[in-house]
Amino acid sequence: MDKVKVIAVFDIGKTNKKILLFDQLFSIAYQFEEKFPTSTDEDGFECDDIALIQQWMDDTLKTIVEEGKYDIQGINFSTYGASLAFLDDKGEILTPIYNYLKEVDPEIQEGLFNNNGGVEEFCRKTASPSLGLLLNSGIQMLWLKKEKQEIFNQAKDIIHFPQYLSYVLTGKVTSEPTSIGCHTFMWDFDQMNYHSWIKDEGINLPEPVTNDTVFDADIAGQTIKTGVGIHDSSASLVPYLQKSKEEFILISTGTWCISMNPFNNEPLTSDQLKNDCLCFLTPQKRQVKSSRLFMGHFHEVWKDKLNDFFKVDPKYFRTIPYNAELVKKAKESYGSDMKFFPLGIEKFEEGVAQVDLSVFASFDEAYARMVIELTELCIKSLHLIIPQNDTSKTFYVTGGFARNQIFVTLLQEYFSDKNVVNSEIDNASALGAALVIAENLEGFDMDKIELQSK
Repeated sequence: MDKVKVIAVFDIGKTNKKILLFDQLFSIAYQFEEKFPTSTDEDGFECDDIALIQQWMDDTLKTIVEEGKYDIQGINFSTYGASLAFLDDKGEILTPIYNYLKEVDPEIQEGLFNNNGGVEEFCRKTASPSLGLLLNSGIQMLWLKKEKQEIFNQAKDIIHFPQYLSYVLTGKVTSEPTSIGCHTFMWDFDQMNYHSWIKDEGINLPEPVTNDTVFDADIAGQTIKTGVGIHDSSASLVPYLQKSKEEFILISTGTWCISMNPFNNEPLTSDQLKNDCLCFLTPQKRQVKSSRLFMGHFHEVWKDKLNDFFKVDPKYFRTIPYNAELVKKAKESYGSDMKFFPLGIEKFEEGVAQVDLSVFASFDEAYARMVIELTELCIKSLHLIIPQNDTSKTFYVTGGFARNQIFVTLLQEYFSDKNVVNSEIDNASALGAALVIAENLEGFDMDKIELQSK
């Protein structure tokens, strides 16, 4: 029996670590998920145990090769961003993979702003909101240089997390657009190159290569083409960029609603930055303007409160279809003011306590009104990334809200000139990581990928 030819992808999230094998039709031939105990850095702050992840990755690949059921044609990596690896002159990692939620001395980023045109201009140019954490990964370099200078002085190479996992197998030190272009403070979107502050600080970073780049890796005596990795947010866009025949906006819904427009070339404005927008890069260095809304969290809080108040089953909300009369009543009976967000989203928790749910006749009516308001907030968030001369034709909606008939119908009614499509691509980030290297491999059929749910 012939071996199944596959692309292996390590999809590394903050909580779950997965390996997925995609066959030649890009169906999942094998998937395994692991959770690892966390470690702590030298300051006692929680972080991923990189040694455990490396050992698991190495053991897993060797086992798959030696078992002989699958013929691995390529390997790639999709990981969370905003994390750096510092390597010494022997190629050994010097530090933990620091947790991007770690707070640092605010003077570090204030000095960076002051030396580079002020906070608004610097954040605009780097398309990065000031997050006050290691979440701006450029700050990690300055923090290490200031707080742990002895370690920093030993660093010969600095690379992002996806590239470190690739380096473990290939020994190649690389950089690529998607990791350095996402809220890092490292990329100048005006010049489409590293920001000048990096050279000013005497920091040398590898020149970015394209995400389709592959190198040879030896796995249990077998030579396998191995990619340089990709940031997971950019990876999730890849199936749509490769398959969609028209310009689109991707609305990825979950705890956060992340709306992404790869066809908006307008520079990011300070107003957009203040409203939780940023830009990142596709594998082709195309700017992606993105906006965020804490929509899933808002929905979860209110859904639970409605369940308690109206004494309904916790899953009842899933059964509510779109009812035009109910929606019309929920819109018209309570005016244009926000009922579920009386203090706005910035003071959401305080506003929740002020809402009197007794004004609603039923759960259905209250829930419809709540989703109407969430949709209005989503529309406002979407307008932040829609350019003046908009040419997009399709909205792809993924995640939990793709199954919410009220949300999807209202979105379609408002954007009547768009085609609002429910799209459920499983493991989109891992699939994107497989797709970017597939053209360098033989026999993988991208025509079989479907963007629209059946």
